[in-house]
Amino acid sequence: MSRLKVSVDHGAIERNVSRLVAMAPTAAVMAVVKADAYGHGLVGAAAAARAGGATWLGVAQPDEALALRAAGDTGRLLCWLYSPELPARGLIRAGVDLSVSSLEVLDTIVAAARMSGERARLHVAIDTGLSREGVRPEGLPALLDAALAADDAVEIVGAWSHFAWADRPGDPTIDRQADIFRAALAVIEERGIALEVRHLANSAATLTRPDLHFDLVRPGIAVYGLPPVPSPPGDDWGLEPAMRVTASLALVKDVPAGEGVSYGHEYTTPRDTRLGLVTAGYADGIFRSAGAGRGPVAIGGRELRIVGRVCMDQVVLDLGPEATERAGDEVVLIGADGPSARAWAAAAGTIDYEIVCRFGGLKEKHPA
Repeated sequence: MSRLKVSVDHGAIERNVSRLVAMAPTAAVMAVVKADAYGHGLVGAAAAARAGGATWLGVAQPDEALALRAAGDTGRLLCWLYSPELPARGLIRAGVDLSVSSLEVLDTIVAAARMSGERARLHVAIDTGLSREGVRPEGLPALLDAALAADDAVEIVGAWSHFAWADRPGDPTIDRQADIFRAALAVIEERGIALEVRHLANSAATLTRPDLHFDLVRPGIAVYGLPPVPSPPGDDWGLEPAMRVTASLALVKDVPAGEGVSYGHEYTTPRDTRLGLVTAGYADGIFRSAGAGRGPVAIGGRELRIVGRVCMDQVVLDLGPEATERAGDEVVLIGADGPSARAWAAAAGTIDYEIVCRFGGLKEKHPA
């Protein structure tokens, strides 16, 4: 039985996508549902995103794409992260659009398409400065020519890239990457390739750079109600966090002043007080770095902090001498009635992306 309960509000995801659709009126929306939908549950989150108006879904791994098809999703779907050993034949038969960054991956896709008797739909990934996936601009002509030579097996329908620092509006890398992307599009167009979709904008650019929406935007973290950039003064992105994480008090007991708490006695009770034990720890996704008075929780609307070290399967709270909480009471780690994922990120020295992926990835998801 899970010691943490992760609840996901699919209605919030649907409303977030509807909001993002409204923010990008000149482009289609691809909801990125990679990494188990950022810990929110792949299939349920994808269905909610579709209901909110996402005409595309995006995943990194082939098994994610095939899982969505097995669950009944039939809409446009892009998959982009794999080696030349990708299961290309199964993806092509499932109608999954494929990203291509290299001649080696292209060769695999071409061979698989010819074996299956179906033409693969390709999106050329261009490295505009992130130095991850994507062909560098100087290698783009050779990749395009090879794809055109195999036009019985593949069709180039899209071109895309990814920002390095769009969550820092105004950073010069944003416009630099956009210029490189536009130059790459010109190389593609010079070869007579009519693209169906050009896409560059992630969540941050979807929210802050409408001039870079092109034909399709790819929001990820914003789909789950966690915008990567603050809203401007007087504006409100209108996004709702979709994840709630709870545990419960297993034990409440009185202890005197001067008692050491948890391993290493990094916390000593400053007064006679009441301690509460929560049976969840770093094995459940609670960051060990969030101990020693950093990790926030709430009980009945009252915010508390984890005291002492985070253990493998438990943490301790100092409830205070006048505490009325009892064993069995709900402890909120993330939720509208408790701390946010961003508050946990600050406590653990990380980002809210990792918080929701970590909590959600380790536990079964329950519909809210």
